[in-house]
Amino acid sequence: MRINTNPYRQKGLPDQPNFEPGDIVVNPEAAVSLMSLCPAAHTTPTVSSLKIAEQIGIAGLYVKDERGRMGLGSFKALGAAFAIAKQAAPYLESNPGSAPENALRDKTFVCASAGNHGLSMAAGARIFGATAVVYLSQTVPESFAEKLRGKGATVVREGPDYEASMVAARRAADLEGWQLLSDSSWPGYSEPARDVMEGYLIIGSEMERQIPAPPTHVFLQAGVGGLAAGVTAMCRHLWQEGPKIIIVEPEDAPCLIDSIEAGKPIRAQGAVSNMGRLDCKEPSHLALRYLAREADYFMTISDKEAKATCRWLAEQDLASTPSGVAGIAGLKTLCESSHTIDGLDQTAIALAILSEEATPDAT
Repeated sequence: MRINTNPYRQKGLPDQPNFEPGDIVVNPEAAVSLMSLCPAAHTTPTVSSLKIAEQIGIAGLYVKDERGRMGLGSFKALGAAFAIAKQAAPYLESNPGSAPENALRDKTFVCASAGNHGLSMAAGARIFGATAVVYLSQTVPESFAEKLRGKGATVVREGPDYEASMVAARRAADLEGWQLLSDSSWPGYSEPARDVMEGYLIIGSEMERQIPAPPTHVFLQAGVGGLAAGVTAMCRHLWQEGPKIIIVEPEDAPCLIDSIEAGKPIRAQGAVSNMGRLDCKEPSHLALRYLAREADYFMTISDKEAKATCRWLAEQDLASTPSGVAGIAGLKTLCESSHTIDGLDQTAIALAILSEEATPDAT
């Protein structure tokens, strides 16, 4: 485990060459209103678990349970589907009464995915009549490929890792004239990723009604950083400077913590992690910019720690995957270690996201 206090808190990383400028959306009102156009949209619960809190030595734990989101089993249902709904909105507003599947029927969206982003894009494309093409690396389980095909997507296998599949998706977008819809951002590409992160604000808008008191600590898992940035934005919107926000990554994919240490976005090095949906070696530039300013700590956990937490939570009726439990794994690992951070003691009330449903090989 590594844990670092964020030296850029409140000031952010400096502007520099090859670092995409811009910021993320932090007000959820537009996202909530627009997502109401989606027939599959619904609210997911936030559960309180005093039993788990007692076992790790804190006063309380809230878990935002995204396993049932839109029937897709993941928070990412809110991301690409929202970005596609945003593109469909002008047609639907100018053609009242028209079926949603007429809105984007001449459009093809393409992305690279470690699983759930592709599911969201495929579902959103089908709702609004578009075509979806999803590039997967060889490390993504075939079960995710089958889920994607079940949502109507064309699946293409390309490359040994997520970064290689991203290169292939970008190349296909250029060659075929398709629209690349990534949940990451890099120099020259940011608006689609900003739309995806805006969709994640809906998670926070729901929590406002579900949590009776602000948490003292928020543990958020991160791959490229989109979920972490979106939920951090809502935590600051709702509770200002109150909660300490801790970003949790796999130790084999530490792109955010390494970038913070380097003071610039960099490509991390590491083996393939069992936290497959978080196994991203390069950060989203917009997410990194925002988290550098607003997150309090960055930390990593091992595959072993994630897997142990996965098994432990399954016994608490919170079955998920190593990726899905990574935020809670960060909390548990920290509470059981000799490391300390401000206020994480027997009076602390933590918040974490259970970000995806269990799969057959999850534990």
